[in-house]
Amino acid sequence: MTALDETHVLTPVGKPVIEVRDLVKTYGEGEATVHALGGVSVLVERGDYVAVMGSSGSGKSTLMHILGCLDVPTSGTYQLDGVDVSRLNDRQLALVRNRRIGFVFQAFNLIPRTSALANVELPLAYAGVKPAQRRRRALAALDLVGLGNRADHDPNQLSGGQQQRVAVARALVSRPALLLADEPTGNLDSKSTADVLAVLDDINREGRTIVLITHEDEVAAHARRIIRLVDGQVVTDVRRRPLASDAGSLHHVAGEEGDRPWA
Repeated sequence: MTALDETHVLTPVGKPVIEVRDLVKTYGEGEATVHALGGVSVLVERGDYVAVMGSSGSGKSTLMHILGCLDVPTSGTYQLDGVDVSRLNDRQLALVRNRRIGFVFQAFNLIPRTSALANVELPLAYAGVKPAQRRRRALAALDLVGLGNRADHDPNQLSGGQQQRVAVARALVSRPALLLADEPTGNLDSKSTADVLAVLDDINREGRTIVLITHEDEVAAHARRIIRLVDGQVVTDVRRRPLASDAGSLHHVAGEEGDRPWA
């Protein structure tokens, strides 16, 4: 059994969740070549909360796609949770996306006319987890984001902020090493934005590693560290607060080990 075949999880203390070295990404050829990333190097330690900022065309979306294993760099290396993803085939990359990365996007991407619980269970169904365990883990994830009492509600019965919190629960239920949030509050009003950011703050305080892509200073202010990109280059990398000190409290989310959204 390879590391990729394991359910996963948490990176050992002292090892970075993300290790990016000299990432270059170009599109097109000749005079039409676009240099989206020009040698980006970043380390993200376990328990960090990093905001990646930049204006349109800065390269932040390209970096997000590479970190999420949705695209590959032209050159450079990327290790996620100790795995060199540049060496993986398509099947293995799909496993990485399903098991080691939790995605939260600006669009909620919930299935309509399907309960919050069933939406959160979906990644576990794809992974072949048994129904009873799927339900326990999904309920634990919904409890974590404060929606345990809305498990039977369909998306159209939830506010925008609640739908995004369901999306966060779905992202966590597969026990990912990394939560990758791309403009997660872009479609929300101020109150819903505050609710979703509070959930991300709580998750990070428990030791979960988060990389947040945003162009909003108020959203980035929740992160412990802010990286700014300009024209595909890191121009500033500022530590605002120390790392989350203890990931051990992750393990009290549900009563049994098998019921935890992660382990």
